[in-house]
Amino acid sequence: MLWFEDKAGFDRINRLGAGGKDFFFLISYDHSRIFADSLDRLPTGLLYRLDDWKNYDIALRRRNFTFKKKPLPFEKYHMAIQKAQDEIRAGNTYLLNLTFPTPVITDLDLQTIFLYAAAPYKLYVPNHFTCFSPEKFITIRNNSITTYPMKGTIDASIPQAEEKILKNPKEAAEHVMITDLMRNDLSRIADNTRVLRFRYLDRIKAGEKELLQVSSEILADLPPDWRTEIGTILREITPAGSVTGTPKRKTIEIISRIENYDRGFYTGIFGVCRGKELRAAVLIRFIEQNETGLLYKSGGGITLESDPRREYTELIDKIYLPL
Repeated sequence: MLWFEDKAGFDRINRLGAGGKDFFFLISYDHSRIFADSLDRLPTGLLYRLDDWKNYDIALRRRNFTFKKKPLPFEKYHMAIQKAQDEIRAGNTYLLNLTFPTPVITDLDLQTIFLYAAAPYKLYVPNHFTCFSPEKFITIRNNSITTYPMKGTIDASIPQAEEKILKNPKEAAEHVMITDLMRNDLSRIADNTRVLRFRYLDRIKAGEKELLQVSSEILADLPPDWRTEIGTILREITPAGSVTGTPKRKTIEIISRIENYDRGFYTGIFGVCRGKELRAAVLIRFIEQNETGLLYKSGGGITLESDPRREYTELIDKIYLPL
C-alpha cells in the first residue's frame, strides 16, 4: 500500500474525487498515514463493508472460538482518569475520550474475525488490523452531508437500561458536548447545519452481551461540486469529535500526553465514494496485529462526573467479538 502523510494524502483524495472515479480511502487518527485509490486498484486482500457496499462475498459457518482479554489494572486506569479530570478542572478540556490497548488471545485470525463479525461497517487490512464498527462517521448524498456522533453506552440487560442511559446527567452532558462539536465541525465546511435526530438508541451485539448506544444525526448542505473538495472536507472534520473531545485541538494534545501510546488507525476513519454518494465510518471496535500478538483498542468519554469504576467496566465491555 502506498501511504501519504497529511496534506499530500488529502490532496490525493481531492484529485480522486475530481477525477470522477469510485475510490476508497483510509485515514489514521493523527493524519500521519493516508491511503486512497480507485476501487479497481485496491491492494490484494483488503476487504471492506459500508452497509450494503462491500467488496467480498464469502460466507463462513459459525464455530466455537476462544477469546480472552487482559485489560490493564484498574489502578493504572484510575491514575489516567485522575489526570484527565485534573485537566478538566483546570479548564483545558470539558470532555476527553480516553482509550487504551488491551492484549487479547483468540484462535481466530484477523481475516476470519472480519468475515464472521456481524457489524455494518467493517475493514480488514491484511496482516495489520481488522475493525467491526457500529459508528457511521459521515454520509454525503444529494449534496447533503450527515454525521452521526455516537456517545453513551450501557449494557442492555440492566433493568430500565434505556431510561437510565437517556436520563443520566453525565451521559446527557457528554452527548450534548459532542453533538455541539460535530455541528460546529460541519458548519466550517457546509451551510445550513441542523440536528435532525437527538439522542436516539441503537442496539448492538457485543459478544455475549447486547449494548445500547446513543447517537444523534446532524445534517448540512454542500455545493454541487463537493467531490472536488472531498479531501479538504475530511481534513477539516477529522479526527471525529466522538473519539477526541472538546475543545478538539487542545483535547487531542492532552490525550497524547495521558494515553502515551500510538492509536495508529484506531479512531481514524475509512470510506468509499461511489458516484454522487460517499460513506465513511469511524474505526472503533478495532483489533491490531503487532510483534507480540493482538491488541484490542477501546475507550470512552471522560467528564468531571465520570465514575472511574464504571468507565473501566465500559472500556472492558467494548472488548468483544460480534460473532
